[in-house]
Amino acid sequence: MQDSVETTLPGRLAVMVAAATDDQISADDVLAGEHSLAALGVTSLSLIRLVDAIEDEFGVDVDPGLVDDFANLVADVAGRLR
Repeated sequence: MQDSVETTLPGRLAVMVAAATDDQISADDVLAGEHSLAALGVTSLSLIRLVDAIEDEFGVDVDPGLVDDFANLVADVAGRLR
């Protein structure tokens, strides 16, 4: 079960990033992992929306300092779900 969470979590979080930006940033761009979310154009307001959405959906607290780096965000949320 743990492997399932880790393999599906990045995709789900990428979709949440897209939703937080009103689809101005695609989930595929987020998953490409070539840039920080800010470099992709995710605004501070979108980051706040993302944190709220993650906390609501997964019931975990998110460290706002990790949100801009997608890989760190995925690792942090996965660790809190274990």
